Amino acid sequence: MQFREAILQVDAQTYALNPNKANTFEEIYADFQQENEGRFGRWTIFLHPKQDVTVRRLELRFHLPLPPGARFLANGYQSWSETRMLPVKGSIPRLRKPAWKYMGLYGDEWVSDIPHGKGRLHSWTYTYIEKDPALDHGWLVGSVNERTGFTLILYDYQREILTIRKDMDGLDLKHSFPALDFWIGEGAVQTVYDAWFKAGEWMPPQAPPVVGWTSWYKYFNKISETIILENLESYSIWKKEAAPEAPSVFQIDDGWQAAVGDWLKAGPAFPGGMGVLAGKIKANGLVPGLWLSPFVTAVNADLVRRNPEWLLKDTNGKPIKAGWNPFWGGWFYALDFYQDGVREYLSGVFHRVLDQWGFELLKLDFLFAAALAPPAGKTRGGVMWEVMVFLRQLMGHRRMLACGVPLSSAFGLADYCRIGGDVHMKWTNPMPEFLHHRERVDTLASLRNTLTRFPLNGKVFYNDPDVFILREDHQQLKPEQQLTLLTINALLGGVLLTSDQVNTYSEIAKAELSDALWFRGSRVNGVKEMQNDYWRIDFEQDGMRLAAHCNLGAKNISTVLPGGGLLELDPWESLVLKC
Repeated sequence: MQFREAILQVDAQTYALNPNKANTFEEIYADFQQENEGRFGRWTIFLHPKQDVTVRRLELRFHLPLPPGARFLANGYQSWSETRMLPVKGSIPRLRKPAWKYMGLYGDEWVSDIPHGKGRLHSWTYTYIEKDPALDHGWLVGSVNERTGFTLILYDYQREILTIRKDMDGLDLKHSFPALDFWIGEGAVQTVYDAWFKAGEWMPPQAPPVVGWTSWYKYFNKISETIILENLESYSIWKKEAAPEAPSVFQIDDGWQAAVGDWLKAGPAFPGGMGVLAGKIKANGLVPGLWLSPFVTAVNADLVRRNPEWLLKDTNGKPIKAGWNPFWGGWFYALDFYQDGVREYLSGVFHRVLDQWGFELLKLDFLFAAALAPPAGKTRGGVMWEVMVFLRQLMGHRRMLACGVPLSSAFGLADYCRIGGDVHMKWTNPMPEFLHHRERVDTLASLRNTLTRFPLNGKVFYNDPDVFILREDHQQLKPEQQLTLLTINALLGGVLLTSDQVNTYSEIAKAELSDALWFRGSRVNGVKEMQNDYWRIDFEQDGMRLAAHCNLGAKNISTVLPGGGLLELDPWESLVLKC
């Protein structure tokens, strides 16, 4: 990888920047530094405007020729966004036009000037590039400062150009600005990831990994006090018998509130109040958790009627519809974080939920909405970072599970973070997949994210890969699919949740869950896609070296094991073998 050029566009001028030299121009000075230490390098650009300017583009370009078989990690924009190792000659499909109105703001479709097409790939915050997928060797390119803006990494296979771009186009700049700070390392996967984490100086999670129960994946938003108490009894019985030592949470998901946006009181299905439920959860030795979506509101919420000025607005002054959700009655809107009333309202909500009701873990969802329209002088990443710092301050020592958030904004701030889309009640979800919806509800897509984002687990937060499902009712997963979902989530996640009534499992399901709990805490030495949708997870537990072989596809897999012998996997089957 060879540095080619650095381009800064300010107002109507375009400048070429040179590393470790004075870059002084009429309206701005750019402090551009580059340091090398063996196979690792760090690049920083600090902008010092001499007058008010508008930055149109800041990017660095490297010459990086790659063979056709090389692969590029395309890290999606936020928690739910599809993330995969893609062939460098491949492409990232655009969301089809009929879906744009309803889900176009979930990912990066609305971010301008991202090249698409065959051999045009992009990744947010970091990427890992394999020149030869058969070797444990490649380049990691990763930002170490997303506080002032996100970093977009692009690869053009035909031109053999790797571009690192700061997401700051159109930023009005009046003061000195730490614009770009990224790191490049070459070596084995684990080596370069560890070195990047060290360079970023992110705080590892202090809360422990957890198992637990959540209401969403069986009842969705049709919950009640009765349903919660029935499942609390069921889960508590299983916990005492099967996993008394495992730190465990019991989380009430969407459906408890009066309306999305109206968080200060519960709906009529919870007559006893949320504080009573939190107390009963704690009395059973569990951490009480609650779902909130602090920066979106349903159109029918009292909050909208009473405070229309709190809605985030576009450049024409119209409220921004962040998306459409049938569970919430249709359209929902984003809230403006920089409205004093919004922050005061949320401070009151968190005080009630945490201090008065007594919940100790909050799942904070749809967080990306806060950064949909950054004000003048701020970037999307800058807004998202300030939002996450604000939420961390409100949470105090209580635990945060971030969801629907650009991942880098949660580094070092969230205790747990969703790293994939929602699990579906089927293996795949054909219509959203046909629409190229990268934030879709889809079990296969969720698992691919869990496998590709595994290096983050325990380093910048604990990965929440979403739930496992072993029950027989209210779902359509095959037994092989259920076991594969459980195995991967147990090995690679710091959060292991379900919505099942676990004390009613069959003996087979109980044994599968017991094995999965034994996997937790294993030392994961490597995760590799050996063939398309055939993955191998190498790990150690209790002094044994093991490998989980996971077939995510609908075709049989036949492969020769490293020590000899033939391994055959049926569709969707997973096997754990000694090495």
